[in-house]
Amino acid sequence: MPQARRGELWVIDLGVAQKPRPCLILSIVYLDHERAVVSYVPRTTALRSNRFEVPHHARGLEAGAFDAQGIGSVPVVKLERPLGSVHAAIIQQVEAAVKLWLNLP
Repeated sequence: MPQARRGELWVIDLGVAQKPRPCLILSIVYLDHERAVVSYVPRTTALRSNRFEVPHHARGLEAGAFDAQGIGSVPVVKLERPLGSVHAAIIQQVEAAVKLWLNLP
């Protein structure tokens, strides 16, 4: 099974409605006795320019943003392929957007 790490960008199969799309992994690596799931924030090119989107530009990808309102979790079998890593500054901005969306301190 693929082992995604926090801060990596993966293509994840999000089902028929959302299709496979790049997602930023936010969860830590699970242990052997834990559920094999990852938490992610999807990357979208359908920008709404709101406070929950974090702009992201990467070679080989259309201009887009990470959408904190789309945070979710999937079993690791939904992971298709890694695309690389995201800079720490972007991860921090995504964390801040998720905290704002979930009203966390």
